[in-house]
Amino acid sequence: MIENGILYLAVLILIATAIVYTEKKTQAKLFEYLPSIVILYFAVMLFSTFGVWGKTDSVTATYKAVKSNLLPAMIFLMLLSADMREIFKLGKKMLLTFFLASLSIGIGFIGMFSLFHNAFGENSWKPFAALSGSWMGGTANMVAIQGALDLPDSAMGYTLLIDSIDYAIWVMILLALVPFAKIFNHWTKADTSLIDEVGERLAQKEEAKASLSLTSVVWLLVTAVLISLASQYLATFLPTTSFLTTTTWIVILATVAGIVCAMTPLAKLPGASILANMMLYLIVALIASRADFAELTEAPLYIMAGFVIIAIHIIIMVIVAKLFRLDLFSLGVASLANIGGVASAPILASAYSKALIPIGVLMAMMGYIVGTFGGLMVGKVLESISG
Repeated sequence: MIENGILYLAVLILIATAIVYTEKKTQAKLFEYLPSIVILYFAVMLFSTFGVWGKTDSVTATYKAVKSNLLPAMIFLMLLSADMREIFKLGKKMLLTFFLASLSIGIGFIGMFSLFHNAFGENSWKPFAALSGSWMGGTANMVAIQGALDLPDSAMGYTLLIDSIDYAIWVMILLALVPFAKIFNHWTKADTSLIDEVGERLAQKEEAKASLSLTSVVWLLVTAVLISLASQYLATFLPTTSFLTTTTWIVILATVAGIVCAMTPLAKLPGASILANMMLYLIVALIASRADFAELTEAPLYIMAGFVIIAIHIIIMVIVAKLFRLDLFSLGVASLANIGGVASAPILASAYSKALIPIGVLMAMMGYIVGTFGGLMVGKVLESISG
């Protein structure tokens, strides 16, 4: 059993590296439907279940120090790619489609929880609040909400379980619908000319980006660390409630800093997303290291709840698509930009056209902006329902 904190951290990094290396080296189809970050969570959870490390003072201290300092830094770096000026250039219809997807997902969570909340255990609203952050943004938002709501690491197993199984099936459905785009667009009477134009412009801008350098990595790391420390310091002076805790303020401050700095020259430095993903993988590994498979006693119920949320989301999206003449590409990518994030939205976009990949990326970046705030708002509603 590992009892030393540094060795414990090294093992987590080794597991994460091995999984990422396997994904890049093998290009296995498994990773298209089951993201490596989800595989990482359950792999580390398996090690934890078998007691590879103990919850000693050294391990616990390392866990708390690394997670509390990495979380705001990761949020900040993740949002550096979300330039609001570029997002507004997507056009009213695509922005409407994205926010429609976010809103319908939020309604899905509220509707599902209103129907089934008595079937879940105490404080079950918290895992669903974390999942709503993930399904409106990405795993980074889920982790941010977990920290903001002080959700126990053991409860995150349910969140990741729904996020992997339900999400994987939804991705397959959306990819299977691509050949029917013309039929759907004819039914809604959608105009797709603007999408092609925006996709081409974003693709040209993507090609003009600078290559990664040591200088840019150092600047980004130093700034992220300073933002992390500043967020933690300033949060101690802000008023708190039972819902708006100091940790919640840290998450909010780091989020605002990322949104603001995304419109500065700092955002042009390459490498922010790489560093953010490295931090995210380590944070997810840390969370999983405190969980146990024996605690997932209500897994089927949670998985079913996830499908109910998606069903409500689909019904609302289709109805509004008909009313506002929205196309299947925008609907699918907006949905996956919310539920799947930056890892899967570009994959669906590329199934339509390679030139549309940047639209998928940019929509997913929007998710990082709204995911944390949207998830916290949904969580507040779910809390009132459960109370």
